[in-house]
Amino acid sequence: MENAHDVLIRNLSEHTALAEEDIAEIRALTFTQRDLEPNEDFIRQGDEPEHSVLVVSGMVARYHLLGSGRRQYLAFHLIGDLPDAQGLFIDQMDHGLSALGAATVAFIPHRELFIAFRRRPTFALAVWRETLLDAAIFREAITNNSARPMQARMAHLFCELFYRARAAQLVRGNRCRVPISLAQLGEALGMAIATVNRTLADLRRSGAMDLREGELIVSKWRELQRLGDFSPVYLHQKRQSPPRA
Repeated sequence: MENAHDVLIRNLSEHTALAEEDIAEIRALTFTQRDLEPNEDFIRQGDEPEHSVLVVSGMVARYHLLGSGRRQYLAFHLIGDLPDAQGLFIDQMDHGLSALGAATVAFIPHRELFIAFRRRPTFALAVWRETLLDAAIFREAITNNSARPMQARMAHLFCELFYRARAAQLVRGNRCRVPISLAQLGEALGMAIATVNRTLADLRRSGAMDLREGELIVSKWRELQRLGDFSPVYLHQKRQSPPRA
């Protein structure tokens, strides 16, 4: 497994030119790693945050917990993401984070981050940019869930996950790990389980993709992109080239 410091440096370097002094400041931070079981919560709605979290391996999900006990999944995060960087500036978490499948995260004390930000403003701006990328994904998710029909909605989410996994070097051939259950897929897309099954079956029949045993298989990228009305512009990934399939 890649060192947590290296994971963060590599991710921030994708969009920000870090000087040697910035990298040294990151390497001086205290990272406390924790291995997570599938579906394990590691930040709960209502927590008073003292740490930020880096995804070191696996996939995690951000969610709202409703009064009924149901969850609305808001976003999915891969290796290198800082899914709760907003927690640096709020007193109480208004959402939770849980693992999807086995995952490893690293906790970074807020007090150390604030000291590092004062010393190295470029590092602070890089983390701020991460929160802006999160906001762009949130905006797209609102549009996706409110304006696109069911098949396009699901295809769009699969396009996003595959595109981001490819940028994170997690795609092997035309496959990547997406350990999401059908129930969680429905809670992300606002679909009943019967609708999830029907929509997934329609996408399978198109020949564009499949989802089996936690693995996303994209056989026809351009067709999946067309079905999902997907443009990666909102992901703002400078070095990414589109899949060829």
